[in-house]
Amino acid sequence: MTNIRNESIDLLFNTIMDLSSVDEFYDFFTDVCTVKELQDMAQRLQIAIMLDKGISYQNITKETGVSAATIGRVSRCLNYGSGGYRSVIDRMKNKTDR
Repeated sequence: MTNIRNESIDLLFNTIMDLSSVDEFYDFFTDVCTVKELQDMAQRLQIAIMLDKGISYQNITKETGVSAATIGRVSRCLNYGSGGYRSVIDRMKNKTDR
């Protein structure tokens, strides 16, 4: 993976960590991102969760309407990326196991 870390991105991530409610997240992200960008990010997370559950590309495409190329990209990140998807999926699983 390309190292994109820099002072500006650190500032962005630290700012996000300071948000304290879903409403604050909506306010911030709707200012920073387009609606399409937010929908795309949410959809990628949904795809990662579905892949983790073992759902086939064909069924993911049928349910979400995304291309096999997009599913493949998410799959590569899930399996060989920085571990971000894996971390949040495992955290979600731990919350539901409580």
